[in-house]
Amino acid sequence: MAAKVTPWWKVLKIRSEIVTAAGQIDDVQMSLFQAVHASGVSRPLYADAGYYGEITHPTERLIDLLSEIAIRIGGGEGYLKARAVTRLDQGMGGGKSHACIGAYHLGANPRALMETELGRGISSRAKQRLGHDLDADLGRPHVVVLPCDNMTPGAGVKELDGPATSLYERFLWRLFSRDYSLYERYAPYWSDKNKIAEAIKAINRPVLIIIDEIMDYVGNGLEGVSRPDLAAQDMAFLRALLDVINDVPRVALLVVMIASERDKTALAKEARDRRDDLNSLLERNGLPATVTEVGDFADILRRRLFEAEPAAEVLSATASEYRPIFKEKAWAKNVWDATGNSWQQDWEKQVAECYPFHPMLMSIAKEEWSKVTGFQRVRSTIRIFAATVFAQQQRGRVGEWVPSLLGPGDLPLSDSAVREALLGSGLVEDERTIANYRSLAEIEVVNHDGTSGTARKQDMDREQQWKTSNPRAAERAATFIFLASIVGTLRPGRGRGASAPEVKAAMSVPDVTYSLTDADTVLEELVDPTRGMSAVEVIPGQGNNKPARYYLSTRLTHRMLVNSIRRTITDVERDEVIAEFVQRLVASGPFRDVVFVKADLLRNATDVLTTAGIDRAYTCRLVVLDPSQYSLRNGMEEPTLTAINVSMGLGRGARDLPVQWASSAVYAVANTQRRSLARGVAVEYLARQRALAAPEVQSDDDLKATGTKELAAAKQQLEKALKRAFQHVIYLAQPSPDGERYIDEVTFDEDNYTALDGTLVWKSLAERDKVFDKGQFGSKALIFNLRDQDYGKTLADIRSAFYSAPRLPLLYGGDRDLQQAIYDAVVEGKLDVVYGTGSTAAVTAPGQVNLTSTGLRLARPRPDLCEVCGLSAHDGECVSPAVDSGGAGASTVKDGSSDRIARVDDSAFTPRDESSGADEKQVTFSFTSSILGDTHSADSYASLFKLLYLALDEQQISYLQGTLKLVLPADAAARIQERLTELGIVVGIKSL
Repeated sequence: MAAKVTPWWKVLKIRSEIVTAAGQIDDVQMSLFQAVHASGVSRPLYADAGYYGEITHPTERLIDLLSEIAIRIGGGEGYLKARAVTRLDQGMGGGKSHACIGAYHLGANPRALMETELGRGISSRAKQRLGHDLDADLGRPHVVVLPCDNMTPGAGVKELDGPATSLYERFLWRLFSRDYSLYERYAPYWSDKNKIAEAIKAINRPVLIIIDEIMDYVGNGLEGVSRPDLAAQDMAFLRALLDVINDVPRVALLVVMIASERDKTALAKEARDRRDDLNSLLERNGLPATVTEVGDFADILRRRLFEAEPAAEVLSATASEYRPIFKEKAWAKNVWDATGNSWQQDWEKQVAECYPFHPMLMSIAKEEWSKVTGFQRVRSTIRIFAATVFAQQQRGRVGEWVPSLLGPGDLPLSDSAVREALLGSGLVEDERTIANYRSLAEIEVVNHDGTSGTARKQDMDREQQWKTSNPRAAERAATFIFLASIVGTLRPGRGRGASAPEVKAAMSVPDVTYSLTDADTVLEELVDPTRGMSAVEVIPGQGNNKPARYYLSTRLTHRMLVNSIRRTITDVERDEVIAEFVQRLVASGPFRDVVFVKADLLRNATDVLTTAGIDRAYTCRLVVLDPSQYSLRNGMEEPTLTAINVSMGLGRGARDLPVQWASSAVYAVANTQRRSLARGVAVEYLARQRALAAPEVQSDDDLKATGTKELAAAKQQLEKALKRAFQHVIYLAQPSPDGERYIDEVTFDEDNYTALDGTLVWKSLAERDKVFDKGQFGSKALIFNLRDQDYGKTLADIRSAFYSAPRLPLLYGGDRDLQQAIYDAVVEGKLDVVYGTGSTAAVTAPGQVNLTSTGLRLARPRPDLCEVCGLSAHDGECVSPAVDSGGAGASTVKDGSSDRIARVDDSAFTPRDESSGADEKQVTFSFTSSILGDTHSADSYASLFKLLYLALDEQQISYLQGTLKLVLPADAAARIQERLTELGIVVGIKSL
């Protein structure tokens, strides 16, 4: 090596309890029950508040949780600044019990805990919230611990429970510190919220209640005692307690209950009902919390495994040791760049955070292991890494080679503690598969005493110069391939097995004398079909972008293979396949368009929905919401309902968005509970799909036949589950034209009904009068739905109303139905279509009803007029008005082609005295005349139109209606056309 660096195993002191247990750490799975009740030799070290604080890394989330509790019970008048009820809902191995013990120490031993780094973090965070320091003893809180995973329903333990048998009685016994008189006073009131609150207040101290693993008690625990009365009492108590906690000052409740989707425990129907009941109560009264996240891994590990932090100069020297190999061109081009790693960026910081572990190993633990369903990320990682550091330290002490940083090839599979911690971590669940991998580890990598195994023997037989700087090169490469193989058939985000650049990175050392050519040689020998590992499978590479990949194959049954793959499927992959199936299953039916709103979990539901382009004009849309972000019921519907309200224009304040076409958008939404079932089926489908694509299945006819059959069945089940999941139909309603708009809902309870079927949705809406079904909309329905103010509106406005006004039902055939109804109404004499001038437009076919017209309008039908006198149609001989041949104020126009005379009373156009109350007169006349060469007729008509001009100019005419046909020169026709266009009058011109 270029420079001497103090090795990590000399720098860091492994905690004594790990050394004593030879790396097999016993108390990594902490027990709240043991911390509270154990004594003597059974009392664990973490039962001491000081030791607990010493081994606990103060993660941000843990500090948040414990500072909330500290404020609630010890913040004085500021207790309302913290929540009363908190639920720890993360999966197994996520640190729930560790957090509960921290909460217990906070309440039971506040002074001791506050002296640790964790306690100082809690105090600081609480002060930021309160504006002042916490009381040193937090007001001497009383802690009530109900460790439900150590309780048998109906059978109390006398030493702990006294006379109590029910959960409520055990709560009282602990609350009153075995005060029998107080216990007797309140024991009858197991469902009385007032009495429970009174009991809590009776001790006159802050109270912290910790209920650990509640489902162990109310799930199959209560089911096993076969006592409905006890189950009813216990559930009634929990309901009352969860409701009352918020109302009692300086009381906090911490509940451990794994979220339903993460809890794989098989429950009876009654137990599932109780779980759903508790879920609803906890969602209503409290907030969920987690205490660790993937980014905390390195800090948690170092605090848990070692007694002190490494010196800064050691970290800097170790990081610098790797710089030459990172800069070496061949390694950089073919390994570091090809792995697409993120850990090499900001290398010094990464080393400081991960030491003594290589950032590559920590990256795999965070990004791959933690995503495998069965892997208990904190607990399992601590076990694996504790066994590894102990085994590697032992090697260092006897003078064997130990890597500068422990990478993914440095988990010594020859050590039984490491091997079993790895195989028992949850990365592999099936017992038979575990046994197969155990055999592969010994046969292909290294045996228990390090003297055999294909990879180990290749290292032992090697004589290269670099052997002293990397004596376990093949073993390290094989170990990484082994790790990549057991993380499911497909590594999340990476693909099957280990890529060639990754394997070379895993066996690298910070020594330039070990070249890339040497690494290539080691790998070639390791995977050689005649000399290398016999169980290795090679997926050939395809150029630089797709290098070769390697994995160790065990002969699995199809079920074992599916089980192995199932745990590698991420939530994102599951939700993506659901989205694909939903888009494929939806049928538009009478809806013109289907809009699928894809989830974007990086944004809130409202922003995603309002920017999805839903508000489309003149189109009935079935809007299908991606179930990964939108669902209804089970207490999780608020974001969905808020988003739909805003997208329909029903938002308030800043959320009041302009939405024009909300009435013609109908939403198909999944049910939360049924979505959960569909998600499980989707995972099964993906597992079978990937299993079928696996090389070992494709090369085996029997497995392939089984896989094909099961995939088809899984596909059918997924389609069925998704159709059932889409149970809800949401639409904009306004039953009364003058009433408020609101969203209404149709829920399909029958299994064969689905909101993904546009035809079924349409029929269900027809029953609610939201839509017209096929053949229901005709002229009568049109007239019935028109209001007085609709007459006189343009056809374009009427058309818009049927898509934008929720008082009007949607039309099955859309525009075609509206055209037909208007045509039928005109033919039946129920409506007129008129021009802007008031003249009637001829409608000879449904297709001639121009619904985009802004000039044509709907009008009530006018009475028939006499063709001679222009008055209302009448029976008998027409009596024309008398002709005044010379009276003042009269003009006579003689028709040049007939004896008809049109008489116009001039007095009708003289200025009117508005105050006189004189009635308006309707003047009706018609004429047809050829005036070519007839000067007299031309002058007479000119006089007539002059009178019309004067009446218009003096604003005496209040209504005009008429049609003129003129024959005149082209230039004059053009001028008249221009003026008519300005007035918005449609003009027809044709050449003669």
